[in-house]
Amino acid sequence: MQAADVLYDYVIVGAGPAGCLLANRLSQNPQHRVLLLEAGGQDNYPWIHIPVGYLYCIGNPRTDWCFKTEPEPGLNGRSLSYPRGKVLGGCSSINGMIYMRGQARDYDLWAEQGNAGWAWKDVLPLFKRSESHYAGDSAEHGAGGEWRVEEQRLSWGILDAFREAAAQTGIESIADFNGGDNEGCSYFQVNQKRGVRWNASKAFLRPVAQRKNLTVLTGVEASRIELDNGRASAVLAQYQGREQRFRARREIILCCGAIGSPTLLQRSGIGPRPLLKKLGIGVRHELPGVGNNLQDHLQLRLIYRIGNGRTLNQMVSSLWGKMNMGLQYMVSRSGPLAMAPSQLGAFARSGPEQTSANLEYHVQPLSLERFGEPLHEFPAFTASVCDLRPQSRGSVAIRDAQLGSAPLIRPNYLSHETDLQVAADAIRLTRRIVAAPALASFEPVEYLPGASLHSEAQLREAASAIGTTIFHPVGTCKMGQDREAVVDERLRVHGIAGLRIADASIMPTIVSGNTCSPTLMIGEKAAEMILADAAAAQRAASAVEPALA
Repeated sequence: MQAADVLYDYVIVGAGPAGCLLANRLSQNPQHRVLLLEAGGQDNYPWIHIPVGYLYCIGNPRTDWCFKTEPEPGLNGRSLSYPRGKVLGGCSSINGMIYMRGQARDYDLWAEQGNAGWAWKDVLPLFKRSESHYAGDSAEHGAGGEWRVEEQRLSWGILDAFREAAAQTGIESIADFNGGDNEGCSYFQVNQKRGVRWNASKAFLRPVAQRKNLTVLTGVEASRIELDNGRASAVLAQYQGREQRFRARREIILCCGAIGSPTLLQRSGIGPRPLLKKLGIGVRHELPGVGNNLQDHLQLRLIYRIGNGRTLNQMVSSLWGKMNMGLQYMVSRSGPLAMAPSQLGAFARSGPEQTSANLEYHVQPLSLERFGEPLHEFPAFTASVCDLRPQSRGSVAIRDAQLGSAPLIRPNYLSHETDLQVAADAIRLTRRIVAAPALASFEPVEYLPGASLHSEAQLREAASAIGTTIFHPVGTCKMGQDREAVVDERLRVHGIAGLRIADASIMPTIVSGNTCSPTLMIGEKAAEMILADAAAAQRAASAVEPALA
C-alpha cells in the first residue's frame, strides 16, 4: 500500500527539531500510526556532522531553503540571506549547535499573557525531559533524554581574555547559561557528541527507525491543508512527481517553522482576508495574525584587528594550517573543525534601565566581511552582539499561490526607536569591554564599524550598515487569545479542529537567547498535550460503549 493511501492517526509536517521529537513521542504508543513529512532529504551529507560544516550547509540548496528577505529599510535597503534547514533535523542540522533555553522571565511572560502552562516552572521539566547533559542529573539539567549537551573541545587565548575583560567591565564569569537567569559570561554548551554535531534526527528519529507504526518520508513538499467541515483532514503535497493526499484521523501538526508554517496556512486559505482575496486563493478560514508578529535577533558584528596573538584567520591562510586542523579533528575530534560557529557567550544589559540581560554576545576568534566569504588575512576576533528583546515586528507572506514561489519575508529590523537605542548602546558597551585591561596585550583596533564613529546618529547608522540576522525568526503563528493569535495555549489553531502548530512560530515574544532548544521544548509540550487529549478521548469512548450496550 502506498503511503498516501493510508489513514494515519497523526500527520506531522516538517522534520525539524519539534517534528522529529513529536514523531518519536507520538509513535511510542504502537496503536498510533504516525507519518512525518519532510520537504528536504536525508541528513547523510558529511558536512552536516562535522561542526565547522555549517559553512557548507548554509546557502547550499541541498540543506537550506536559501530564502532572502525583501530589501530592509532599516538596513539601508539591504536584502539578507535567511537560512532555514531543508533536511531531516531541519535547522538543527545547519545551525550553531548552541544549547540555550533563554530566561525564566521569557516563559513567565507567555503565561502572564494568558497562556496557562507555559511559565518557567512548567517548561523547565520539559527541557530536562529531552536533555542528555554531560554533567548528569541535577535540579536544572536532565541526563536521561536524547538531546545531547556537551562542553566545547577548544581553547583560545583571545576568548579567555575577552571573558576576563567582560568581568572587568561588570559582566561576571558564570558556569552555565541555562538556570533561568543567563546574565554573565561563559563558553557555550553545545549540541555535540564527542566533537560531532548532534541534530534532532540523530536524537529522536534514528533510535526509533524500526517502529512499524512510524513512517518518515523525505522529498515531500506540503502544498496545502485540506479542510472538511471545519476540520483539518489531510495534507496535500508534491511527492514523487505528483500531488498526493496524506490523511489524518486524529490531528495534523505543523512543524514547518516561522517561515514554513504561516505560508502553508496561507496557501490553504487560512490567514488574513485581504492577502487571500488579493491572491485569489479564497478564504477558507480567516485568521488575521497568520504571518504577522515576525521577530528576530539582529546581530551587530564588531570586528577587532589584533597586534599580538593567533586567531583562526592565520590558521586557515596556509596549507599546513589546514592540514593540521584536519589531522587534529581526525585524531581527537577537537580543534577548529569541532568549533561551533560561536564559542564564547555573554549576556549583559545595554544600560542601567534594563531589569535583566537584554544583549547576547557571540564571540569568535575569527573575522570575515560577510558570511560565506573567506576569512580576513589579518588576525582578528569578532564580538557579535544582538538585542534579545526587539520591539520591531515584521511579517511573512506568500507571494502567490504557487508552491515554488519564494515567500515575502519582511523582518522590519530597527523600525522601532527602542531597537535603535539598544543598538547604539550595544556598540558602546562592546567598546568598553575591548578597552578593558585583560585585552590590552592583544592591542585590539576596531575594524568594523570603525573607531571614528561616536555620536548617537553615527552609531545608529552603523547599526543599519552592519546589522544582519542571527537566524532566530519566531512568532508568525503566535500563541494567545487576542485577535492576532493563531493558536491557543494548547497549540490548537483557532477555529479549526484537528490542526496544531508546534514550532518557533507560536512564540508570542522571542526568547532571550538561541531558539533551537526552546523549539524542542515546544515539541515536547505539544506531545504531552496531544497524548493527553488522545487518552481523554479514549476514556470518553470507553465510557460510551457500555451505555450503548
